[in-house]
Amino acid sequence: MLNIESDSEEHIATLTLNRPERRNALSMELMQQLTCALEDIGQRSDISVVVLQAAGKVFSSGHDLGELVDRSAREYQAIFDQCTRLMTTIQHIPQPVIAMVRGVATAAGCQLVATCDLAFADDAASFGTPGVKIGLFCSTPMVAVSRAIGRKRALQLLLTGERIDARTAADWGLINAAVPADQLEEHTRTIARQIVAASPLIVGVGKRAFYAQIDMDQHAAYAHTGDVMTMNALMADAHEGITAFLTKREPHWAGR
Repeated sequence: MLNIESDSEEHIATLTLNRPERRNALSMELMQQLTCALEDIGQRSDISVVVLQAAGKVFSSGHDLGELVDRSAREYQAIFDQCTRLMTTIQHIPQPVIAMVRGVATAAGCQLVATCDLAFADDAASFGTPGVKIGLFCSTPMVAVSRAIGRKRALQLLLTGERIDARTAADWGLINAAVPADQLEEHTRTIARQIVAASPLIVGVGKRAFYAQIDMDQHAAYAHTGDVMTMNALMADAHEGITAFLTKREPHWAGR
């Protein structure tokens, strides 16, 4: 069964979670298919940005609970390892991944939103980590969510299982912005097109550097990013971009 639909246009790939009848729950099969789709895109020079959306009224309700009953420790571990691989892949591929969220994103679905490089939601969307209410604490979602919104706010979500609305999610930093539903797609595509306008090689360099430095102490982060900028300055697209700016013309990026 195909749980992921894929399309591309003007250097933007759109991946759609396609299990609306199951509230786009992250089954093992869906996670495997989404990981493979992202890994394939990561190898493509014609794609500069990924937009991740979902069919139906729910972005994702999290793990498929039908797969989390009466399993062995090895089977549970395989499910959570695959989830970790998916989240890691989102941040490892060179293209920025933008979540475009309609409806509810809970548990591992909230983790998915928090993991994406950027996220925009319609103003009726809501987010939460309700696992505590059913005896399965959202421990792996906690990793991405706590890094996005900080300790106190993350623990409030994790310990109460409450949901927050889109405007609160934006205020807390879980998403970039809450947008009226009829403007969400155009808003997301506008941001995507702005990214497309830059050199895809340089965007990839910057994304890798961002995730490498984010957990370093300040001294190590400056040392690392200084090395990255030196390497970046030697790249053809840096020369092209600076020259184009100084001569007031549009740049012509390599690899496109």
